[in-house]
Amino acid sequence: MKYELLGTLRVVDGERHSFISAQKVEVLLAALLINADHVVTADQLMAEIWGENLPRRASAGLHVYISEVRKFLARPDRAEGPIVTRSPGYMLRRGCDVLDSQRFLELADLGRRRLRDRSFEEAIDCFEQALALWRGPVLGDIGQGPILRGFATRMTEQRMDCMEMLVDTQLQFGRHRELVGLLYTLTAENPLRETFHRQLMLALYRSERRADALKVYQSARQTLIDELGLEPCTPLQELHRAILRTDHKALELVAV
Repeated sequence: MKYELLGTLRVVDGERHSFISAQKVEVLLAALLINADHVVTADQLMAEIWGENLPRRASAGLHVYISEVRKFLARPDRAEGPIVTRSPGYMLRRGCDVLDSQRFLELADLGRRRLRDRSFEEAIDCFEQALALWRGPVLGDIGQGPILRGFATRMTEQRMDCMEMLVDTQLQFGRHRELVGLLYTLTAENPLRETFHRQLMLALYRSERRADALKVYQSARQTLIDELGLEPCTPLQELHRAILRTDHKALELVAV
């Protein structure tokens, strides 16, 4: 089976795609998947499901939800289900099953190593495969507990890092014109992420759009001052100065 967390939670078993309709049961399964092969305490699971407002019979409710998850994951070709009781809580044994989040991290790490080795085409392939695993916000934005929220934050940050590395590698290949539209979208969606602004400026400059590149800097600078009271980071300022000087050599050597 394959468990997919990079989007609405679903379980893929061959051609069959299964979803959980009850949100509390979905939150429970998600918390166990995030900590696959590790025990999650009953207290942690109850806090994840109900937050600080635990019902009087929260422990009994948890047992019911565990039973629902076991039924959802039961397969006729498997003698035992993946959910086991382990004091002081429960554990999901992954076995040979696949987590898309783990596969994403493996591909991103492989791409990073290929990039260090200057195997650019292989790096691009790894990054693109990793990003293709995403179907939407992590777990469809369900749950506000610390386990799910922390996981969503970590994975979203890893996705942004992977996107930055993919763009960096594509810039090495001279794909600046193809990247302009994507980078405009990325800067609009992530206005405080300075790397995307820097990449957009470089892509525009290399596409003979020097004035537009300078406008991107001014817009990014104003946003950073308004939102954080900060000037742009050093790499962004240095790129801005290089464009003002029309320093072709320096721009070609800018670390991307």
